[in-house]
Amino acid sequence: MLALKQKEFNEAMLKFHSNKYYQLTYKVVSIINVSLELVLLYILFTLSVPYLWIVPIVFISYFIADFINGLVHLYMDNNDSYNSFYGPFVSSFHLHHNTQRYKDKNIFLVYFDESGTKFWLIPYLTMVLIVSFTEINHIVLSGMILVGILSSVAEVSHYLCHNSKSKFVKLLQSIGLLLSMKHHEKHHNDDNTGYAFLNGMSDKLIDRIAKKFYKGYKYNSDKHYEKYEGAGTLNRD
Repeated sequence: MLALKQKEFNEAMLKFHSNKYYQLTYKVVSIINVSLELVLLYILFTLSVPYLWIVPIVFISYFIADFINGLVHLYMDNNDSYNSFYGPFVSSFHLHHNTQRYKDKNIFLVYFDESGTKFWLIPYLTMVLIVSFTEINHIVLSGMILVGILSSVAEVSHYLCHNSKSKFVKLLQSIGLLLSMKHHEKHHNDDNTGYAFLNGMSDKLIDRIAKKFYKGYKYNSDKHYEKYEGAGTLNRD
């Protein structure tokens, strides 16, 4: 079974690198997601929200974004559908477990590029944009917009956790606004744990879900790329 999965993984990666449309898909998704987020950010600043609600909205949005993105991470880490039409995206995703440091990039480029991995974010942001033209409560709408934007910020948080030694970033990590490497290490060192990556505040809840529904990645999906010659390289430039 393992040998079969390794073969399927290698074939999926061959498709990923030989077909330009997979990389192009990431770019298109990035453009759509970032464009929608910019429009929603503009709308956010036009909303009338009582000052007393700002901190609760940010906190709740942080938790929801951390939780949702952690669940998606959980699903993808345990996904081995390499023969499916989206298989090359799955195999490419799995290589992040073997990456301790990513290619250094401008922080805005990280935001743009990594937003391209979030296929699920397009329908969510589109839905939020549509409801923004209704009579929806501004407090609720503010939270919905923040969840979408913070979902892309989560990718930046994960990148900084691996790459940055900036004192300012360390400060943001220490006060819980960004994910710290100390918190994230358990995801790389242990098994079936630590999936959240905005700031990790929802990990205890996600860990319970993971233990109930999944076997973990250390002895499953992580084994699938062991025979891949490019293992250890970044999944995207």
